[in-house]
Amino acid sequence: MKKLTYLLAATALSATGASAETWDMPMAYPATNYHTENGVAFAECVKGATSGALEIVVHPNGSLFSGNDIKRAVQTGQAPIGERLLSAHANENPLFGVDSIPFLATSFDDSAKLAAAAKDAIVAALDQQNLVFVYSVPWPPQGFYFKKEVNSVADMAGVKFRAYNAATARIAELAGMVPVQIEAAELSQALATGVAESFISSGSTGVDSKVWESLTNFYDVQAWLPRNTVFVNKDSYNALDDAGKAAIMDCGVKAGEAGAARAQELTTGYLKTLADNGMTVTGPSDELKAGLQGFGATMTEEWIAAAGDTGKAVVDAYKAQ
Repeated sequence: MKKLTYLLAATALSATGASAETWDMPMAYPATNYHTENGVAFAECVKGATSGALEIVVHPNGSLFSGNDIKRAVQTGQAPIGERLLSAHANENPLFGVDSIPFLATSFDDSAKLAAAAKDAIVAALDQQNLVFVYSVPWPPQGFYFKKEVNSVADMAGVKFRAYNAATARIAELAGMVPVQIEAAELSQALATGVAESFISSGSTGVDSKVWESLTNFYDVQAWLPRNTVFVNKDSYNALDDAGKAAIMDCGVKAGEAGAARAQELTTGYLKTLADNGMTVTGPSDELKAGLQGFGATMTEEWIAAAGDTGKAVVDAYKAQ
């Protein structure tokens, strides 16, 4: 029986043309977050497609590398594959922040259209950094969390605000808030200790971090839908045989579609969970919405100026759909 098992395994490996290999995949969010669960499903898909020749082991919640270090770790080959909120690296290339331009794409359908318009440019930008794009998945629409009632942008002044990328730091600046860089895994402690008093994110992050223990209000402003992106070290990818490469890409397509569907499915439930735990969940007042849309117009112009002709072409292609 053992001999038969060995022969079957050897036949499977031979069929893929590869030796058994294990890849570590760092991810920044908790094991129960849908992005992480989707990453695990992706890993299982790859293992099945390669008949076990390539096994990807997911390391959630920044346990292998902190969120801020994941992209660099994959670029330099410390990890062969990883997932990162790409907009956190917009300082490297403005194109990475295309999904965080406030009020440009504010629905799941629009997020998908913007991602399609930007894909070629994002793939090329990652390629220049020794990375191969695999798939991306949107977060639910972003809203503001506060520990007080906020009816206008003037009410935000002086509040300590969690900034996790260039866009959120710029919002803090425009609103007169105090930006504090905090990774998702550190958010609960930062809120509990007063290091941060506010942030903008999806209902998913609020539930993951149990923010009702520190904050009181969520404003569903639907500012944008940032995306987490999975990428592979180019050298690791090129070392795969054709079957391994196909497995990565085919499973990536499936993971992108499944993750987007799951995000939509969970959105309403996240907001209900916040409300059920005592938070006030509302839309923005007209005055707050007008002020935020003003920020959005300013930041869209700034982003196009920074991203140049390529960025303008992406926005034009998105608007033409």
